Amino acid sequence: MRVDWGEVRYARSGEVSIAYVAGGEGPLELVWVPGAVSNVESLIESPPRGVFSEAQQAFFDRLMRFARVVVFDKRGTGASDRVSGIASLETRMDDVRAVMDVAGLTRAAVVGVSEGGPLSLLFAATYPERTAALVVYGALPRSVWAPDWPWGEPAEEYMRETEQWARSWGTAEGARAILEAVGQPVTDETVRQHASWQRLSASPGDLIMLERMNAEIDVRNVLPVIHVPTLVLHRSGDEPIAAARWTAEQIPGAQFREAPGHIHIPYFGDSEFLIREIEDFLTGIHAAGGWAPPEPERVLATVLFTDVVGSTEKAIDLGDRRWSDLLQQHHALVRHQLARFRGRELDTAGDGFFAAFDGPARAIRCARAIVEAVRSLGIEVRAGLHTGECEAIDGKVGGIAVHIGARVAAHAHPGEVLVSSTVRDLVAGSGIVFHDRGTATLKGMREEWRLYGVDQVD
Repeated sequence: MRVDWGEVRYARSGEVSIAYVAGGEGPLELVWVPGAVSNVESLIESPPRGVFSEAQQAFFDRLMRFARVVVFDKRGTGASDRVSGIASLETRMDDVRAVMDVAGLTRAAVVGVSEGGPLSLLFAATYPERTAALVVYGALPRSVWAPDWPWGEPAEEYMRETEQWARSWGTAEGARAILEAVGQPVTDETVRQHASWQRLSASPGDLIMLERMNAEIDVRNVLPVIHVPTLVLHRSGDEPIAAARWTAEQIPGAQFREAPGHIHIPYFGDSEFLIREIEDFLTGIHAAGGWAPPEPERVLATVLFTDVVGSTEKAIDLGDRRWSDLLQQHHALVRHQLARFRGRELDTAGDGFFAAFDGPARAIRCARAIVEAVRSLGIEVRAGLHTGECEAIDGKVGGIAVHIGARVAAHAHPGEVLVSSTVRDLVAGSGIVFHDRGTATLKGMREEWRLYGVDQVD
C-alpha cells in the first residue's frame, strides 16, 4: 500500500527555491539527502513512470512505515531552482536547514546517500542540535586519490570519466547503461522512461560542474568532530569498501554495516537489507531517548581573528582622542560585516576581533570584506581563519581550534586573509581562489600546518 506524499512543496533558501516532499506518520523524522541528482516528482507519480520511479517509491514506502520522511532536490537539480554554477557544501547546508524549518523538523535523522554523504557529514558536525542521528550510505569523505588517500582515481581520470558520462546523459545510450548496471529490464520503453528521468533531473553541464566540485571535496578533518549517533552503510562490492570502514573508524562511536551486493544505487539490489539496518539503528536511538536535543558541548565552527597592523605606531601618531575615534569607526565597520555574513562576535580586545561562523566560506568572505572596508580609514588589518572542533561554553567557543585560528592570524601579512588547510578543504565549489603559503610551525603546536592565502572570492 502506497503512502501519500501529498504535493511537491518549496522551501526558500536565500533567493533559491528548494523542492521537497514529505510523507509518513512514523514516530521518527528523517531527512533524505540524495546523491548526485534526483527528482522528487518521480516519487509522487501515480502510477510510477519507469523502473526508477517504481523502485524509489517502493523504497520510500517502506521507510515511511516507521518515519516521517522528507526528501528534497538539491539546488540546480530536479524540481528545485536551476542556478548558475554548483553550490558549495556550506550553501547546501543552508538548504537542508531551510527544508527542515518549512517541513517542521526541529531535529531529525539525516541520511546522506553517495554524493550527499559529505554534505551530511559536515551538517552533523556543524549542527548537532538539528541532527538526531546520521546515516551515510555509499559515501566517502573524499572522492579522488591523494598521497594520503589511496582510494579513488586521480582527479584527471575522474573528470575524464565524468565527461564521458555526461556525453551520454539523457540519451538512450546513457539510460541503457544505467539500467544494465542496476539489473533492470532493458526495453525500448524502460530506456525511454529513464532517459526522460535523467533529463528532468539534471543537464549534462550540471553533472560536469557537480563532479568538478566533488573532485575537490575533502571532509576527512570533520569526521572526528561528529558526536551524534552514526551508522556507515556500504555494499561489499561497491568499491572501495576499505575506505568506508576507515570512515566509520574516524567517527567517535560510529557503527559500520556491510551490506550484500555491488549496486551503488540504494533502491536496487537487496534494498530491504538497507532499510532494516536504518530502521533498527534509528528506532534503537529513539527508544533510548536519543531524539531529545542535547545542549551541544562540542561543535564544528570556523573562527576568525583580525587585528590592526601597526596599531601601536598608529596610536602614537594620532594621539589618544583621534585613535579612539578611529577604533570606534573600525569596530563599526567590522561589526557591520559580521552581521552581513552571519558571524558571531565573541570577543574584542583593543583593535582585534574574535568571531565564529557556522560556515568557512562565509567567514572568508567576511574577512575579505573587513580588509577592504577598513582601508577607507587608512589602516590595514590581517586576518586568520581555522575550522575545527570547538567547545561550546556559555554561548562562546573555546579549545585548541581557537588557539590554532589565533596562530594562523599571527602569520598573516598586512591586508591578507590567511587560512588553514582545513578551511581550504571545506570550501570546494565556493569560487574562492587560494595560493599556497607553504607550511608553518604555529606557536604552541607540535605539527606543521599548511597555510593558504586568499586571492579571490566570487
